[in-house]
Amino acid sequence: MTARLDHLRKLQKFYQNSKRMPSYAELAGLFGFASKNAAKYRVDKWVEAGVLIKDSVGKILPGESFHPLRVLGSVETGPPSATEEEQANTASLDEWLIGKKEVSLMLHAADNSMIQAGICPGDRIILARQRTPKSGDIVMVEIEQRWTLRYYEQQKTQIILKPANARFKSIRSSKELKIAGVVTAVIRKY
Repeated sequence: MTARLDHLRKLQKFYQNSKRMPSYAELAGLFGFASKNAAKYRVDKWVEAGVLIKDSVGKILPGESFHPLRVLGSVETGPPSATEEEQANTASLDEWLIGKKEVSLMLHAADNSMIQAGICPGDRIILARQRTPKSGDIVMVEIEQRWTLRYYEQQKTQIILKPANARFKSIRSSKELKIAGVVTAVIRKY
C-alpha cells in the first residue's frame, strides 16, 4: 500500500470517528509529518484530484471522491450468474445520485401515496430544485398548505398531479402551483 493511500485511509477513519476534518496540525501528527506544510502539500494534491475540497475560508471538506465505492460490474436479476470484479472502476454515490449539490435537497418520504412508483415511507428522496418539471416527472408540490409527492402531467391549460396509489386522488389545477423540485433519486436502506 502506498503512503498516500495509507494517509487517505487514516484521514477517512479520522473523519468517520470525529465527524469533522482535522486541522493541518492534526494531519501532520496523523501522517507522521514533521511540519504542517507537509500536510498542506498532501491536502493540496487531494484537492487537485477532487478527493478533498476547500470552502471559501480554506476549510478542508470531503470531496466527491472522498469515499468512492468500487463498481464490481452488473448482476442479472434473474438466475444467478458470475460477476467479475473490475478493480479500476469506482463511483461516488454523491456524484451518481446528485447532479448539482447547490440546488438539491434530501427529504424523507412520509406516506405511501407514491408506493406504486417504488417510493415507500422512510425512503430518502433527492430533489432537484430550479428544474422545470415535464410530464411524467415526480415532483414535490404544495397542496392545501402541505407538501406532497405526485406525478406531474401537463395537459393544455391544466396540470394534473397523480398519486401512485389508488387510495389517493388525482388533483387538477389550472392555476400556478408551488413546486419545490423534481425527484431525481430515491434511496432505501435495508
